[in-house]
Amino acid sequence: MNLPVRKYRAAGGIVVHEGKVLLLEWPERGEVRLPKGHIDPGETPLEAAVREVIEESGYAPLEVQADLGEMVVEFDFQGEHIVRTEYYFRMGLANGYERGAGEAAFRPVWAEWSEAERRLTFEAEREWVRRARPAAD
Repeated sequence: MNLPVRKYRAAGGIVVHEGKVLLLEWPERGEVRLPKGHIDPGETPLEAAVREVIEESGYAPLEVQADLGEMVVEFDFQGEHIVRTEYYFRMGLANGYERGAGEAAFRPVWAEWSEAERRLTFEAEREWVRRARPAAD
């Protein structure tokens, strides 16, 4: 059966602080994810990534450390074949950062690099963590 195809772009961040990676537990869905979301019209991938990390986690301000590139991810979801082009950036918490409310669906947790990679629900997000991890770790 041929499913209808939906294409869109999304951007997110691998946020690192004191040697740990920010993960978002999503208890309602039983998932552990990285912060990311749709790129709005007129928005660059970087602008969307920073906005999404702040909205979902509540942490701000952020410092962008590196562009980790892009990856196309395909999967079937709710009767559609999704083709998503993802852009990720490595980020850190800027001096004087604070944590606001964030999205209620998510519970931010900090994990060591190997634990972060292991806990993430989806392989594509584990690949982003591998791209962001410093060679020395």
